[in-house]
Amino acid sequence: MSHSIPSEFDIVFAGGGTTACVVAGRLAAYDPSLRILILEAGQHTLNKHIHVQPSQALLNQAPTSTTVTFNIGNPSPHLNGRAPIVPSGRCVGGGSCVNFMVYTRAPASDYDDWGVDGWESENLIPLMKKLEKYEVQPDCPTHGYHGPIKVSSSGCKMGVSNEFIQVGTTYHKRHYADDTEDLETCNTYSPSQKYIDGSTGRRSDAAHHYVYNQAHNPNLHVWDGKHVKRIIFEYKRAVGVEFTSDPVSCPDANQSSSIVRASKLVVVSAGAFGSPTILERSGIGAEAILKRCGIEQLVNLPGVGENYRDHYLIIVPYLAADKIIATDALSHGDSILQENLAQNGIDSKIKWRPDDEELKAMSPAFQLRWKEFFQDRPDKAVAVFTPFAQYFSPLSRPRSSISPTRNYMTACYYTLYPVSTGSVHINVTGDEKDRMDFDTGFLDDPSDIVPLNFGYKKTREIFRRMASYRGEVPADHPNFPEGSAAACREASGPVELDAPDIIYTAEDDEAIDRFLRDIVQTPSHSLGTCAMKPQADHGVVDARLNVYGVSNLKVADLSISPLNVGANTYSTALLIGERAAMIIAEDFGINCI
Repeated sequence: MSHSIPSEFDIVFAGGGTTACVVAGRLAAYDPSLRILILEAGQHTLNKHIHVQPSQALLNQAPTSTTVTFNIGNPSPHLNGRAPIVPSGRCVGGGSCVNFMVYTRAPASDYDDWGVDGWESENLIPLMKKLEKYEVQPDCPTHGYHGPIKVSSSGCKMGVSNEFIQVGTTYHKRHYADDTEDLETCNTYSPSQKYIDGSTGRRSDAAHHYVYNQAHNPNLHVWDGKHVKRIIFEYKRAVGVEFTSDPVSCPDANQSSSIVRASKLVVVSAGAFGSPTILERSGIGAEAILKRCGIEQLVNLPGVGENYRDHYLIIVPYLAADKIIATDALSHGDSILQENLAQNGIDSKIKWRPDDEELKAMSPAFQLRWKEFFQDRPDKAVAVFTPFAQYFSPLSRPRSSISPTRNYMTACYYTLYPVSTGSVHINVTGDEKDRMDFDTGFLDDPSDIVPLNFGYKKTREIFRRMASYRGEVPADHPNFPEGSAAACREASGPVELDAPDIIYTAEDDEAIDRFLRDIVQTPSHSLGTCAMKPQADHGVVDARLNVYGVSNLKVADLSISPLNVGANTYSTALLIGERAAMIIAEDFGINCI
């Protein structure tokens, strides 16, 4: 990648996250003569331990981290007045360089549900296979074996993983399968594979495997530390990008604006937060929002920034036996784990659907949602349950006073298809600085809290039966009424598999609901804010990713997803990148086979 400074390129990417790296890298490989520029606000990730070593993933979430942006939502009465925090990747490679490397893929039917020409699952499955090198087992028809992104079972296995599966297949009465990422299998316990290279133990991210591996190409440029302000238009044709030095990545740099021109195409690829706000600062959006911020409207697209979607994550820690291997030990210099740094602490999971008995135990507020969306779609999971082999605390509750000499394990579960939606818009405040008006929409719909409530109860029952269980961490569980049978405490060991479940009273359920509203958070799976839908249906881009009302401008990232997907979203971000690269290559008449 060249370090010279041209003033014009063929294609300019506004944002350098996961999808941008895929698209730019593929196009550079298809036609090395294309002059391509990626502008990224964050810094380079090339061979930095915090990005390539899986065991350091949590450091990206530290309060002082500059590798993510902590997007602060508006306070919500549905969250007990709390202002939720939603991190998003802020570096070259974006989320692929800071996530937890969990390999999950949405059911194929999710993409068919989009109802967008060219994005049906039959067209996307070849691209899913093209992008991955599945190192877990051979000859799986829906997996790929020659792609750039490695998938493996990685380093040493955490003992709690086997315990979770053992209890799940006995007490929870579910089946086991080696692979539940075949685009349809659901409600089955399985290993949890990882985006980790099984040979090197390194994270398998988009920056290293699509862009940095083409350092020999003088026409592929990445400028880090560049904050994109807006798209430059001439008669509604995108011709360039205005940017400044990013104040976080380059605090001492001159903040004056610069312009770089794009002769063929501008691609906005700044994610669910960055893409809609770039469009709005460029005059593309709803009239009322642009007028409020003093921006002249170029195109009336009221869908910009709407349709914000996410998954809802709950994190509940437990005390664990002294003998278990936990990833906490990495910070203690444990000699066993120092040899197995290729680990994210997550080795098993279930994509859970309630059975008839569980459904009856859930609040009536969820029944209509079940009947309308889930009942006749057996490939759609309600939530993912997984054990995490260390202490993990919610964003709203920083790490409490826990003993450094104790072992912990954490129940993590997240719902996949919440009804509630939110929005992301620009907002100029009294000091005339560019802010963000962000409404997560978390738990706005009353049906959304029901599976979270049941998930707490069910995962607690599973953990109580795991051999390593030594009780709850009371400060990180609901504050149950005095004398409640659900009260949390330390234990000497697990209960028997056939022990009765805890009986929760109405008061206990109220305590659980208060607790959930206090701690529910994002797993950083934000999408939907520049939806690929008809313009009349508040869409922002068409099936070929063109922004309505202008030319030479596309959006390519998770913001285009019109609906939620039942998986961690890294797989979908990669897939959108592969499809976008194909579309742009076709537009340019480039052979992309």
